[in-house]
Amino acid sequence: MKNISESKILALKYRPRIFKDLIGQELIAETISNAIKIEKIPNAYLLTGIRGVGKTTTARLIAKALNCSKEVSKGSMCSQKDLCDHCREIENSNHIDVLEMDAASKTGIDDVRELIENAKYNPISAKYKIFIIDEVHMLSKQAFNGLLKTLEEPPEKLKFIMATTEARKIPVTILSRCQRFDLKRVSLDKIYEHIKKISEIEKGKISEAALKLLSKASEGSVRDAISLLDRALVFQSLDASKTVEDFDIRKMLGLADRSKLINLINHVFSGSEKEALELLRELIDTGLDPRNFLNDFLELLYLFSRRISLGSIEKDTFISEGEIQLIDKGSKDLDIQDISLFWQLTLKTIEDLKVVSSENIALEMFLMQLMHLKDLEESTEEKIFTQSKITGSETRKKIIKENNPDPKTTNFTKNQMKSIEQIKTLTTKEMNVEKKFQVSSFSDLIYLSEKNKEIELKYDLERNVKLVNFEDGKIDINFNENLNKNFIKKLSQSLYAWTGKRWIISLSKDKNSKTFYEEKLDKKEKLIAEGRKSKTFEEMSKVFSDADLVDVRTKDE
Repeated sequence: MKNISESKILALKYRPRIFKDLIGQELIAETISNAIKIEKIPNAYLLTGIRGVGKTTTARLIAKALNCSKEVSKGSMCSQKDLCDHCREIENSNHIDVLEMDAASKTGIDDVRELIENAKYNPISAKYKIFIIDEVHMLSKQAFNGLLKTLEEPPEKLKFIMATTEARKIPVTILSRCQRFDLKRVSLDKIYEHIKKISEIEKGKISEAALKLLSKASEGSVRDAISLLDRALVFQSLDASKTVEDFDIRKMLGLADRSKLINLINHVFSGSEKEALELLRELIDTGLDPRNFLNDFLELLYLFSRRISLGSIEKDTFISEGEIQLIDKGSKDLDIQDISLFWQLTLKTIEDLKVVSSENIALEMFLMQLMHLKDLEESTEEKIFTQSKITGSETRKKIIKENNPDPKTTNFTKNQMKSIEQIKTLTTKEMNVEKKFQVSSFSDLIYLSEKNKEIELKYDLERNVKLVNFEDGKIDINFNENLNKNFIKKLSQSLYAWTGKRWIISLSKDKNSKTFYEEKLDKKEKLIAEGRKSKTFEEMSKVFSDADLVDVRTKDE
């Protein structure tokens, strides 16, 4: 018959039993242990962090360290081989003086009242009565208010230990009464070493590449990493002679082969639509998860941008030499602006997955959008949207230059787009709209905004936009941090509605310009300064010695 401990899931079987076993939280463990040694014990602990980094485990370790009958003076707990009664009962979650409460299921004031009533009684067998409240941010406002006084001045033998993944949802009045410890995401290297050690103990046959992939998929959570390892070991146990490889893990998790994904991106960069779509369908047939695919796509875009901006990425131990070579090859004819535009479109596609019925079709459309991003060009009669197939950055610049030799009238779409929502096609109906107004200056544009009651647009034009250059059909601007995120989209639509043609709105790096409002203030100050030098003001000052000129108005005002 199998031992009970052998049948436990690995996440419970290898749960830390002393502070030294905590992975990646050594500083916090040492701080808490030292505080217990010198008896500087707070009334309440607050443990925060993402799932699986050891919040509840740390809470139980604190309870063990406070109540251990053998090692209490050392701020530690007894060894696993010879557990005292208190440590054994706390570890098994059945100690009469250590009460665990799940705030996700007990959120009301009545539950807290019961807790407070219980707090009046001294511990029965242990040194301290300890309340462990998990997911404490789920408590109601009334429950938090009921807890305040007891947290600040609890009975001498009572301690609170609270754990949460959402510290910002806890009232400040509660936070100020707790000693807070933020448990960090555990590094990939530490998680890798930990699950490798467990794999060896469990006699599992898993390759290093597979273990690295499991570490990466855990996203800094030790519990997630061990749970994924458990799945991999179950997969391997069906065939004792089989070694679990990274491609087995990719199938298990629905991840794309990274080498294939890099090749797919390189096909996109080179404009090879057929090859890119064939490779995507091949990945989909192997069980690709669309969300994982897009997140992996973002990670690779980051690696490409790092390669372009910072050079070699060979120091990253989780990237193979073959993958580095593919990234080096693909990044030669690429610039950071391409990457930025691809990044924005990828983020938008992740949001689109929430509403589309067929995720696979959404991925195909995503790739085709990348390879056929719209480009705004200006002709002698009208500005229309034209398609420009994404090739290398140098090739694309050459195509644009040949089609429009004047660089001042051409600005590639990525310099204009603040939001990916601006990628749209101009229909024949839109191109035939009759011209309505002539906008010959920036002042005309502000006047039209006011006339058409576009108050938000008018405010942005006056206060948040810095005009760099204004031409018929083309505006170069800079802006401050207060600009509305939909400003360019709104301005483009309004200009088309008012003038009957498309305008190019380019974002300039020139920061020396001023907003319309700032220029207006400068002009007024200049007029005031000139007015103070006038004879009229001098004569007025002789009669009224404390007089001052504070405003000047023109005939138009």
